[in-house]
Amino acid sequence: MRLLILGGTEFVGYAVTEAALARGWEVTVFHRGHHAPPAGAAALRGDRTAPEGLTALGAGEWDAVVDTWSGAPSAVRDAARALADRAGRYAYISSGSVYTFPSPAGHDEDHPVVDGSPDAGEVEYAQAKRGGELAAAGAFGDRALLVRAGLILGPRENIGRLPWWLNRIARGGPVLAPGPRDLGLQYIDSRDLAEWTLDALEKGLGGPYNLISPPGHTTTGEFLESCVRVTGSDARLRWTEPEAILAAGVEPWTDLPVWVPPGELYDVLHQGAVDKALASGLRCRPVEETVADTWAWLSELGGVAPQRPDRPVLGLAPETEERLLREA
Repeated sequence: MRLLILGGTEFVGYAVTEAALARGWEVTVFHRGHHAPPAGAAALRGDRTAPEGLTALGAGEWDAVVDTWSGAPSAVRDAARALADRAGRYAYISSGSVYTFPSPAGHDEDHPVVDGSPDAGEVEYAQAKRGGELAAAGAFGDRALLVRAGLILGPRENIGRLPWWLNRIARGGPVLAPGPRDLGLQYIDSRDLAEWTLDALEKGLGGPYNLISPPGHTTTGEFLESCVRVTGSDARLRWTEPEAILAAGVEPWTDLPVWVPPGELYDVLHQGAVDKALASGLRCRPVEETVADTWAWLSELGGVAPQRPDRPVLGLAPETEERLLREA
């Protein structure tokens, strides 16, 4: 297979590139040159936000394209149109954020989506991803695969969710652990996302797929206890009821990455239906493997993970955690 990856040098794109190379595919990465792609991938340079930024894609043919773009939908539109006659299929890495809020527990691919436009410039994240979907489908029709990923974790994460927890727990001592301990979590390891996407392209799948682990794939307890084990720290998890955490003004998802208490937002983020993806072959590795491999990668970097400049820095302020631990 000849694969073109638009953005294959960071996190999800890097995972896709590595997985395709491991299969022996011929991989070309189109990127701006800020980060090196995995060894073995051919590279084309260009900035799709700049005038004439797609010049490097003016020639060449590919069996499939994977696009990880999360900015202006017009950039997806321009790339997809430029490649429609020279590529077989187009996988756009989208998001479950395209669903209208609130999406109930068990929401599947038929749940209503937000409005979006393939011609839009910079817009809010949900509208940007929906616009990107429409751009891909507009150029490729039923040859477009819309990968509606949920929470993505794994090595090379540049958002700061799992890296924050690993670094906090590695420091040891009492750690504020948001309950309930048995609260189920949904996420997708970037490498499992990559493998499923490549399999789907080989099978000729198209249309939208929710791509996330089944509800209850792991729990908050398993997730945080895995962090304790792999770091080898003396951290002691102090399980705290959601009511106390919320009353202190702590923001779920941002102050305490990954976690949201039971309720409307929890159903949106951790209760999506994945029957379609599972039936098509999705496999999800155990949480401890994701946590251990991310810690190994993070340790190689001295504990300092890369941070996307367009995303806020996540994590609970130490003084807030100390206050909550004293009051618990």
